[in-house]
Amino acid sequence: MTATIAPLTERPAWKALEAHYQQVRQVHLKQLFADDPRRGERFTAEAAGLYLDYSKNRITGETLKLLVQLAEDSGLRARIDAMFRGEKINLTEKRAVLHVALRTPRGVSIRVDGQDVVPEVHAVLDKMSDFANRVRRGAWLGHTGKRMKNVINIGIGGSYLGPEMAYLALRPYSERAMTFRFVSNVDGANFTEATHGLDPGETLFVISSKTFTTLETMTNAQTARQWLIQGLGREDAVAKHFVAVSTNAREVQKFGIDTANMFGFWDWVGGRYSMDSAIGLSTMLAVGPENFREMLAGFHAMDEHFRTAPFEQNLPALLGLLTVWYNNFFGAQTVGIMPYTAYLARFPAYLQQLQMESNGKHVDLETRRPVSYETGPVIWGEPGTDGQHSFYQLIHQGTKLIPCDLIGFCQPVSPLARHHDLLMANLFAQAEALAFGKTEEELTAEGSPAFQTPFRVCEGNRPTNVILAESLTPRSLGSLVALYEHNVFTQGAIWNIDSFDQWGVELGKVLAKRIIPELESASDPGLNHDSSTNALIRRYRRLRTGAQG
Repeated sequence: MTATIAPLTERPAWKALEAHYQQVRQVHLKQLFADDPRRGERFTAEAAGLYLDYSKNRITGETLKLLVQLAEDSGLRARIDAMFRGEKINLTEKRAVLHVALRTPRGVSIRVDGQDVVPEVHAVLDKMSDFANRVRRGAWLGHTGKRMKNVINIGIGGSYLGPEMAYLALRPYSERAMTFRFVSNVDGANFTEATHGLDPGETLFVISSKTFTTLETMTNAQTARQWLIQGLGREDAVAKHFVAVSTNAREVQKFGIDTANMFGFWDWVGGRYSMDSAIGLSTMLAVGPENFREMLAGFHAMDEHFRTAPFEQNLPALLGLLTVWYNNFFGAQTVGIMPYTAYLARFPAYLQQLQMESNGKHVDLETRRPVSYETGPVIWGEPGTDGQHSFYQLIHQGTKLIPCDLIGFCQPVSPLARHHDLLMANLFAQAEALAFGKTEEELTAEGSPAFQTPFRVCEGNRPTNVILAESLTPRSLGSLVALYEHNVFTQGAIWNIDSFDQWGVELGKVLAKRIIPELESASDPGLNHDSSTNALIRRYRRLRTGAQG
């Protein structure tokens, strides 16, 4: 990782893409399909149980060739190899980036600072499995001798979004006799609703915080501690109803949790890449150790594909390069993620953190200066078919270009098979409609009233990727998440940014710690913010005091 990479806009493939874009930017997908009857078969790739149809993108064979060349000019292969070797590619924090080690099979060696980390990973997985089995079969009893029927995961960011998304995605595999809830927001309403109607004697809290000092998580954890003690009447009950996912044994012990019930992870695991580490303990409690390991197998299959496949057949690399194509040449500001399954309702939210926290950066790694081009797009979305009756109107007929990923599964989870046929028919129809639209001539031939016709025209030429799996299983979920992890990696490598730090998250936290005592002070504190913030704080204090009075 010592070779200097040329600035992005000076790379030969970038300059070739700029010229190529001028040639193809007005070409319609209708023309591309008409010119190549086998386009829908040629522009596809398949790996790790996932099938990618990227034929409905505004690209030609030459586009693909140039994008692959851009990946090579950008040193993508060297960066991939460096990550898998355990090199410290998170340069600003001087850390390795080894979420791939979390799903590496036993016996494979990955070293960080000369130490093989894979045995440690499996030791934690084994400890998690033993604990999950005891809870699930009723061998782990609470302070009053009751078995645990309720699990509440308390975390924020990567310590929350991944576990909640995975639990909802894998509900059909979960232990239905148990209730799983997730608390992240420091808004007290989140905790109040999560514990509503639950028996403290049957409730287990999983506190997920690497440092065990995160403000939101520890505020909720202390509230949970008080709720439990108030319900059971004894402080020593905490040890039987709380476990920790953390690296800070001292703070865990101070909280009242037995460090034997602390599950660790490492500084080479970024929060948004941690759902398959001990952070996924609540997921394992829900679906069981065997299903959790199946999910890890799906992750690993995609890891190996990303590590070894040529870029022109490499699913994550292709998705990342297409994002660069639209982001940097077409000026597309966003990417829509539309899973056609209700079980992936939280998947777009999960990808918001994964992609936007990773690639929402503005400093070039080589020069340490602001970049002169756009980096990460805004990620958003909702499940189909809900979105079709909400925002698809704008995608079809609005003035913004919004590339979309449509994700579907060929086999239904629900026994209502006809529902699934209708669902998938909509996925395929939307991809077709977005690509080809409907012209004024076609509408007139169909008998559209003349006064309506201009308003009914859909221009088409809206790009989509269609991602299909056989069914939504733990393994396919792992493959899908790893697909997007490495998609993000690809984008960051092209833009030459650090996809693994998140310094922008820290500033607001620092300011909040300064403002908290100013809100809680009994007297009017001297304020030294800007005039807007000062006025907002004073208004809040006045109205809050009035409400309490």
